[in-house]
Amino acid sequence: MQKSILITGCSSGIGYDAAHGLAARGWRVFATCRKQRDCDRLEGEGLESFPLDYASEDSLSAAVDETLSRTGGTLDALFNNGAFACPGAMEDLPRAALAEVFETNVFGYHDLTRRLIPTMRAQGHGRIINNSSVLGLVPMKWRGAYVASKYALEGLSDTWRLEMADAGIKVILIEPGPVTSSIRVKSIPQFVKWIDWKGSVRKDQYESQLLKRLYKDSGTRDRFELPASAVTRKLLHALHSNDPHPRYFVTRPTYVANILRRFATTRMVDRIWGGG
Repeated sequence: MQKSILITGCSSGIGYDAAHGLAARGWRVFATCRKQRDCDRLEGEGLESFPLDYASEDSLSAAVDETLSRTGGTLDALFNNGAFACPGAMEDLPRAALAEVFETNVFGYHDLTRRLIPTMRAQGHGRIINNSSVLGLVPMKWRGAYVASKYALEGLSDTWRLEMADAGIKVILIEPGPVTSSIRVKSIPQFVKWIDWKGSVRKDQYESQLLKRLYKDSGTRDRFELPASAVTRKLLHALHSNDPHPRYFVTRPTYVANILRRFATTRMVDRIWGGG
């Protein structure tokens, strides 16, 4: 029988590549996006698509209902992928900005997973795959909101994995490092909305570091950057393996970060990883 998967954040980048990659390999893919116009575009490309916004409980409920109505009440896998960032120094990050990031990157993942667990329990199997980040393993300056949300996702996923072991449901983390996507460009409106960098004591640092990266370097590739297809390859293994890994690392920096967090002291990690 054809297997089915619900994927979030499919308008571009990792989600987009995963949706097309799995569909090409015979999966029935429900490729969701926040905006209807992106869903319409994906429909035109031959995918099944409808809206899903992590920040809206009504949207989550409607997306789950739509998914299960199309499958007749089953679902083999969920790939929680959609997320966003709000760059800026922690001391300049308002509470509301952090709450908005967590609403999507953490609470939305948890809520959607909870809504689909009963279906997977009833059928006796399922895969929950959460897209984390190298920044869920080690921190980096200027990215505090995103780092905090991914650290939280790591904890949620590890606990889900332990609790679902007796239900035939595998919970898996994917840890990408620098992967080609539009997340940096999409973070600019969040930065403009929330960060008063001109009034910050770090104004000079913003001008010499963060603004250059956000605006001038937005089209350049990071060192060790891989295409989104590198994540899709790991996703396929996580879906098809009888004994999937708890974590899949993507890109060299993520392997390095995992070694550092396991074997290096905090002071050593700060010295090695603490640059701009």
